[in-house]
Amino acid sequence: FTLGGFEHLQTLKVQKRAELGLPPLAEDSIQVVKSMRAASPPSYTLDLGESQLAPPPSKLRGRRGSRRQLLTKQDSLDIYNERDLFKTEEPATEEEEESAGDGERTLDGELDLLEQDPLVPPPPSEAPLSAERVTFPKGLPWAPKVRQKDIEHFLEMSRNKFIGFTLGQDTDTLVGLPRPIHESVKTLKQHKYISIADVQIKNEEELEKCPMSLGEEVVPETPCEILYQGMLYSLPQYMIALLKILLAAAPTSKAKTDSINILADVLPEEMPITVLQSMKLGIDVNRHKEIIVKSISTLLLLLLKHFKLNHIYQFEYVSQHLVFANCIPLILKFFNQNILSYITAKNSISVLDYPCCTIQDLPELTTESLEAGDNSQFCWRNLFSCINLLRLLNKLTKWKHSRTMMLVVFKSAPILKRALKVKQAMLQLYVLKLLKIQTKYLGRQWRKSNMKTMSAIYQKVRHRMNDDWAYGNDIDARPWDFQAEECTLRANIEAFNSRRYDRPQDSEFSPVDNCLQSVLGQRLDLPEDFHYSYELWLEREVFSQPICWEELLQNH
Repeated sequence: FTLGGFEHLQTLKVQKRAELGLPPLAEDSIQVVKSMRAASPPSYTLDLGESQLAPPPSKLRGRRGSRRQLLTKQDSLDIYNERDLFKTEEPATEEEEESAGDGERTLDGELDLLEQDPLVPPPPSEAPLSAERVTFPKGLPWAPKVRQKDIEHFLEMSRNKFIGFTLGQDTDTLVGLPRPIHESVKTLKQHKYISIADVQIKNEEELEKCPMSLGEEVVPETPCEILYQGMLYSLPQYMIALLKILLAAAPTSKAKTDSINILADVLPEEMPITVLQSMKLGIDVNRHKEIIVKSISTLLLLLLKHFKLNHIYQFEYVSQHLVFANCIPLILKFFNQNILSYITAKNSISVLDYPCCTIQDLPELTTESLEAGDNSQFCWRNLFSCINLLRLLNKLTKWKHSRTMMLVVFKSAPILKRALKVKQAMLQLYVLKLLKIQTKYLGRQWRKSNMKTMSAIYQKVRHRMNDDWAYGNDIDARPWDFQAEECTLRANIEAFNSRRYDRPQDSEFSPVDNCLQSVLGQRLDLPEDFHYSYELWLEREVFSQPICWEELLQNH
């Protein structure tokens, strides 16, 4: 059997929502991302040089020409992507990033001063925008979403402010609240989104409360359910094995004696003796590692998505074991490299690739032909792997505060920010999602020095109404502050697994025969030597034991 790919998964999701009576999906994420364009990468050392060459703020007021030139340059870089300054740039060090942040703050301060005066319109001789840029869709690409918890939290705060008490999970009673609160609640309910996971969690809570009255749950035998039952008791070992292979294939990992040998199928029995053979073997080894990373990242992502669709607690069980196996720092270690050079790597021989190797005669390979490589500008395999790993990291950390704090503790912000150099819309989208969930923990100073990244988050990532990601401050939070929700989640997962998959025969809910006559009338198969030891058993267990009848009557 097979679980199916991403397109089949989307079809199953639509069917599942229809079965549960939920409204259809408003949009397909993949289709929305296809219509998006890549944003300009954030500022690094080049912006620092530009800010140092710019005149001081005190001299800017009398120089409208330089002011207009600076603004035009900023627009052309940020909005229309006319320049790509980062194709050959090496990854910036921490000192360069800090200095770049200072330069970006200087540039932002200059723009604040410029905004105080009216802007001079551009000269009429300026070239008009091309038709391609006009055809991009205007407005935000995503429809906003609101969870039930968000509405309850908003009403709780409003009732505490205007009335002085709360009504729990009641979202319909608005007595005593002012008119603007009524309008706000109406708007929130219009954008309310109920996921399949919410329905599954609610059903699980009802089954835990009323196991007898609701009866036994009917579990359909889908391929995903069969797979989960088969790998349930060995799932931690499976996840650790996959992550070990991923670690061994990562380009940033160093060779160790105890690491897994993933090159056994590639290395020849005799080592190469010529330069041509060495180059060919090196390309083959790197290509082998790239294929392994692509396969494992896709496998883990599809497993999580299928398990989440089948049941949310199956997804959470796999996610917890991935987190316990240090999947989050492993992915961050993977991205802690020159990701632009990794995506543009050319570890392939075009004449040996399919279908060229089948439709034409193979030419003679030379050192020059191997050094030239193919003509593609990027390696689709590595780009696909990076997107899958970012989506996997998003799956593990979404709505999980303790795991978000792991991103903060491991200092993932500069690593993810460097990944924005890759000008591909889908990769940038998932990087910006990871940056968005941790902005409130990074502090006001980080947001102030990374305003271009904040603007990109606003333009690309879906908005959650009454979300304080852009202005909330929680820099004193610690990972152990959120361990309670992780423990609660683990308890719910164990209760789900024990209820559905651990079914002992002699359980406390099994029927019991209370009729004395039927119990005494049952025929019992006694062992053959029972009549030899029966008298001894009576003497030892019955006749020789004193019985206090008064205490026996009092106890009963």
